[in-house]
Amino acid sequence: MTQPFTHPVRIYYEDTDFSGAVYHAAYLKFFERGRTEALRECGVSHTELLARGEPLAFAVRKMAVEWIVPARIDDLLTVKTRFLAARGARLALEQEIWREDALIARADVEAVCISLDGRPRRVPRDIVERFTV
Repeated sequence: MTQPFTHPVRIYYEDTDFSGAVYHAAYLKFFERGRTEALRECGVSHTELLARGEPLAFAVRKMAVEWIVPARIDDLLTVKTRFLAARGARLALEQEIWREDALIARADVEAVCISLDGRPRRVPRDIVERFTV
């Protein structure tokens, strides 16, 4: 759980507001892509989660975001995702968005493992073990 997983994101016109800066809500999509790709790098896909004996999913429960400097159209960003801890149904993550050597935004994320009816479920041990890569 020490090395961050990275995922590139290119900024398109649709991601920006009238001033040309990335609209604040677009960062949430970038963080989501980073988490999904980090899971995939650990060998955990949404398809696999749904195919388990009891289908599971991850949902964001809490997120604290700090926007530091704006990203702009055509920027190539890197989303870094680090798994910090898994306790019970909760998963703690740290995410950052970088443009080259400049930190653009960061987020502390708490996700929960849930059944398809929305009830919390302990993160399966075999999945937790994959986060320790």
